[in-house]
Amino acid sequence: MEHLSFKRKLYDRGLKALLYLCGGITCALLVFLIAYVFYRGLGGISWAFLTSGRSYIKDTVGIFPNIMNTLYIILVAMVIVLPLGVGAAIYLTEYAANRRLVAVIEFATETLTGIPSIIFGLVGMLFFVQLMGLKTGILAGGLTLVVMILPTIVRTTQESLKTVPQSYREGALGLGAGKWRMVRTVVLPNAVDGIVTGCILAVGRIVGESAALLFTAGMGVVFHDFLSAMTSSSGTLSVALYVYVNEYADVGVALSIAAVLMVITLVINLAATLVGGRLKKKR
Repeated sequence: MEHLSFKRKLYDRGLKALLYLCGGITCALLVFLIAYVFYRGLGGISWAFLTSGRSYIKDTVGIFPNIMNTLYIILVAMVIVLPLGVGAAIYLTEYAANRRLVAVIEFATETLTGIPSIIFGLVGMLFFVQLMGLKTGILAGGLTLVVMILPTIVRTTQESLKTVPQSYREGALGLGAGKWRMVRTVVLPNAVDGIVTGCILAVGRIVGESAALLFTAGMGVVFHDFLSAMTSSSGTLSVALYVYVNEYADVGVALSIAAVLMVITLVINLAATLVGGRLKKKR
């Protein structure tokens, strides 16, 4: 028995060491990638680079239109997908009585998350641009991204709603609260962490997406205001990064764009986390 106990302890310690090793390697790779991008990219970032556009006459490079297009498409996609995704998750978790239908919908959302983004881009171009008559721009690109990130919002919100103890629901209903009031005042505040996590994942995919936006949002480098950008070719930062690497073979500018992209993503994620923390405290 003592021999078996010693072997089991040795086995557990070996697995724990392997787990820590894998976690350390993953963190080290992440730190290396971030450090390398910033090391190579920060040198090419200047005020003119951030506040101007590309000019063939002056032979200058700027990404201000791409920064604004990225913010535009994040705003459009999130404004549309959040009510749809959270509402669908609430219905599936709290209201749907047909378990088979719920299982089918959950399977469909899981399947959608595994489809390559280039397929979404082609379908978005055929449906939103050609069939619906929308011009290539932020609106068509944003709607395509909504289809892409909707499963992420639905599934993360669902899992977060399921973690709320059933006793909370029973207590609210026992005090005389209606179904919707119970969901709104008890369930959702306790599930805000998962909803914020879904938003962060969705924003990360929006910011990093290029394949789908090439066909739907376009590659335009001219600055447009918000309304004009809806129906005008508008390249985001990820699309600009792709173009500079593949069309101009300018890796230096691409790394500078990557550094800006990482900073924007970090700022948006921190803002979402702070908002989620404040909502959690208010409950």
